Amino acid sequence: MKLRIGIPKGSLQEATLQLFAQAGLPAYTNGRSYLATTSDPEIECMLIRAQEMARYVEHGALDAGLTGLDWVIESGLGVITVSDLIYAKRSRGKVKWVLAVPEDATFERAEDLSKRIVATELVNVTRKYFNDRGVDVRVEFSWGATEVKPPTLADAIVEVTETGSSLRANRLRILETVLESNTQLIANHHSYQDRDKRRKIDNLALMLKGAMEAQDRVGLMLNVRKQNLDAVLAVLPALQKPTISHLSDPDWLAVNTVIDESAAWDVIPRLKDASAEGIVEYPLNKVVL
Repeated sequence: MKLRIGIPKGSLQEATLQLFAQAGLPAYTNGRSYLATTSDPEIECMLIRAQEMARYVEHGALDAGLTGLDWVIESGLGVITVSDLIYAKRSRGKVKWVLAVPEDATFERAEDLSKRIVATELVNVTRKYFNDRGVDVRVEFSWGATEVKPPTLADAIVEVTETGSSLRANRLRILETVLESNTQLIANHHSYQDRDKRRKIDNLALMLKGAMEAQDRVGLMLNVRKQNLDAVLAVLPALQKPTISHLSDPDWLAVNTVIDESAAWDVIPRLKDASAEGIVEYPLNKVVL
């Protein structure tokens, strides 16, 4: 059996390769080749633009692939969504496709753009968005640099954003959110019906999600006397509930938990004040919930 997985080429490529490595499946690229081998001889990767991923997965050229919900909807093709994988550049949240216009334009809502030109890469989704509102606009495909087109080349744009900073830098303001999107692991229908391939794809989803859950988190181990346990537990912002085990000395307990890495700066000194001892912070590769 050979499983072929599509990795999005472009802005998410490096983040995806890092995630695969953290999940325990490093992918090795070779110069200008679009193929990548992995540590699992049964899994091969191919670098494909996210915009085209659903097409090749639906056709069966790829058994599975990572792409955005936005491009799955835009394609209109039938693929199986195996798992949501939210790992953006700055945040772990979703990105948004927004309707934006020049700062000094008089438009206040989508309906104000009747008979106007809207530029976007997400043509089908944008057309449906305006059709559902009964607004007659001319939607034009944008090959890039969409933010610079208003007001000379278009009256408005539909563009993807995480923070809105690029839109503001180009003197644009957001009117409405058209679509929220995040990265998904998608699969071909026939491949997912194959028992062995499905097991591999599901295992990949499990390990990728575990690697994502570990991002920006650390593990904490510490020892504490039984009489001070409540004070220590009051400090810990546990992922679920900390693991507590007995030591060879019956008066002492070991506590193990997971916290956000950013919280460690504040938590560890407070644990020390609560009489915790032997505090160890350690990195995590995967957290499987």
